Amino acid sequence: MKSKKLQIIPLGGLGEFGMNCLAVRWEDDILVIDAGLMFPESELLGVDIVVPDITYLIENKKHVRGIVLTHGHEDHIGGLPWILNELKVPVYATEFTLAYVEDKLDEHKLLDEIELIEIAPKEKVVIGPFTIEPIRVTHSLADCISLAIDTPVGVLIHTGDFKIDLSPLDDHAFDLHTFAEYGKRGVLALLQDSTNVERPGYTPSERSVIPRLDEIFTQTRKKLFFSCFSSSIYRIRIAMELARKHGRKVALVGRSMADSAEIAQDLGYIDVPPGLIVNPGQIRDLPPEQAMILISGTQGEPMSALSRAAVDNHKHARIDPGDTVVLSSRVIPGNEKAIFRVIDHLNRRDANVIYDDGRHGLIHVSGHGSQEELRLLINLVRPKFFIPVHGNYRYLRRHAQLATETGAIEQAIVIEDGDVLEIDRDNARKRDKVTAGRILIDSGSSIDVVEDLVIRDRRILSEDGVVLAILAINKRTGRLEREPEVLMRGFGGADITEQARETVLKTLDGLNSEQKSDYGQVNERVRVDLKRLIQKTTGRRPMILPVILEI
Repeated sequence: MKSKKLQIIPLGGLGEFGMNCLAVRWEDDILVIDAGLMFPESELLGVDIVVPDITYLIENKKHVRGIVLTHGHEDHIGGLPWILNELKVPVYATEFTLAYVEDKLDEHKLLDEIELIEIAPKEKVVIGPFTIEPIRVTHSLADCISLAIDTPVGVLIHTGDFKIDLSPLDDHAFDLHTFAEYGKRGVLALLQDSTNVERPGYTPSERSVIPRLDEIFTQTRKKLFFSCFSSSIYRIRIAMELARKHGRKVALVGRSMADSAEIAQDLGYIDVPPGLIVNPGQIRDLPPEQAMILISGTQGEPMSALSRAAVDNHKHARIDPGDTVVLSSRVIPGNEKAIFRVIDHLNRRDANVIYDDGRHGLIHVSGHGSQEELRLLINLVRPKFFIPVHGNYRYLRRHAQLATETGAIEQAIVIEDGDVLEIDRDNARKRDKVTAGRILIDSGSSIDVVEDLVIRDRRILSEDGVVLAILAINKRTGRLEREPEVLMRGFGGADITEQARETVLKTLDGLNSEQKSDYGQVNERVRVDLKRLIQKTTGRRPMILPVILEI
């Protein structure tokens, strides 16, 4: 694929939301921008995460010079352990992003094998034939950057995720000036975030949520549970500052929430006065009006802290009548059912649940720029070629139309995963395709990956078998109508049917009546406990399918 033209090759994120990964190639040098994951659709049974197919990078591993990260969200860094398992290349990122990366690589025992290089806005770094200047941008996470990449044929600007916030909480405003300077010098191509291209106007500043949240704190008389994305450092900071203002102690509940808050404190993004944070075990000793619980699980994940608290099954976070629960986040498409199930349970606890509160003031704002911000940046940069990135095809196409309507570009080009876009100083065209797609991964394994769900199912069924746990549950009482039936196929003489049946009974006995009425929780708990038993007893990883019959 040696060519005197610059090649832009998306391997993920152009045709779906998440899994962002893009290669830039000049002759024998390849630069990779971001290495994200996405979470699977509900029908991908047994799959925990989805990462991009990097066959192209593996085939050209001797040419890959490094991976540059725009920020620390999972859809931009979550695929790193699997990519770095194949490619031992340096990773370049800002200080805050590297803190997330270090934890992730340490968990996968890769930290000692990978060189991590800190970069900062306005400090140029040379990687092969590419000179990269990070540009400060604002997003829903701290320390985010765009990348201005000087190549032999001209400058590419990759925005990463952004919105234009000129008064952010950390006082590191969006660097419009540097974008304008590049626009004056001339930009060959702009690759811009398409996430909010269908949303008119401007995205509000993070500060715009403070008035409504302050009002909620003022009106709350009992415990206040505050849930947001654990990576929303600014939102966590706002919640902590309001807790301090209103005389509340803060307990961090949920591993991801505690880890993010610790990183933010260590790096100075959150200033926590002595005595503000208490151990979760101390919540019960506090007067209700003096407690705020920062809790993870805003998307209704079955085993998250908030989901367990909602069914009165959390060791420390107990929700009592009159408590207030704030869900300060957006509903990610596909998660609606799980989120509203949790909200239902919270209402059963007689809690005051506040979510999607736009009618009375904002409790959440997006981290992505809306149409006017996209237009503003396009008009500042005035690139010759425009390439929309991040999103489903309809978003990419709509974004190309918006860019064309500005009159500030010569050509908008929509490309998808696997397309090879060749660019020189005068022309840009799709030339070829490389292998692209998705790899499905089961939790806890960096080896047990497959390229296609059908192949995965066949492998599991042929090698490890299938387990059906059939439960007949009385819809009205939540009780079992008869003994659970466990069917196992493909075990080749490893008969643990009776043990499995006892495990199912023990799992169900451990659930309270409200949990038993929530078939999503029943399904997940039975599946996890059977998986643990079978793996421990036989070493196999069968497909486990709990089947609930309503009587």
